[in-house]
Amino acid sequence: MPVMDSFRRIIGGTQVFAGTVAQPVERVIPGPGQESCWDYPRPPRVEPVSERIRIVVDGITIGDSVDALRVLETAGAPVYYLPPADIRMDLMRPTPHGSVCEWKGFAGYHEIVLPTRVIPNAAWSYAQPSPGYEAIRDHLAFYAWRVDEAWVGDELATPQPGHFYGGWVTSRVVGPFKGSPGTLGW
Repeated sequence: MPVMDSFRRIIGGTQVFAGTVAQPVERVIPGPGQESCWDYPRPPRVEPVSERIRIVVDGITIGDSVDALRVLETAGAPVYYLPPADIRMDLMRPTPHGSVCEWKGFAGYHEIVLPTRVIPNAAWSYAQPSPGYEAIRDHLAFYAWRVDEAWVGDELATPQPGHFYGGWVTSRVVGPFKGSPGTLGW
């Protein structure tokens, strides 16, 4: 068996190599002022955000930043990372939960602690990100589906489909996005 065969697998009848993502049958073509998640790179890119980013729970602003960063990865909605100086860190508590990203490294998780409730693993961060991702060190990203409001500028974002990925969907980005049923392997 050739060496390349050991790096190849079949997903939905499409040959996929390590480091690539099988594309869906029908991509949404971006309109004016929009971008396609299928034009995002792999490995992911980190870039500054020009809009104000806000996170609100129970009417309390948890995060509010004009210095956020976003991570863009093929097939995913943008993930927004806020610097700790722009987050109510007095309402955040580390949890024992962790995960590993093949690009960014080991992530630690944080819960939001409010007088009325605790939201477990609502955010994650990289204390020691992999080379190339140092800009997001100690910044927190929040799951839009775990908070009441996730704002990009004046637009209320919706969660990326599924509860695995942390992307925020707005009218400025089109998919389809990984995370929906039938997207395993994207």
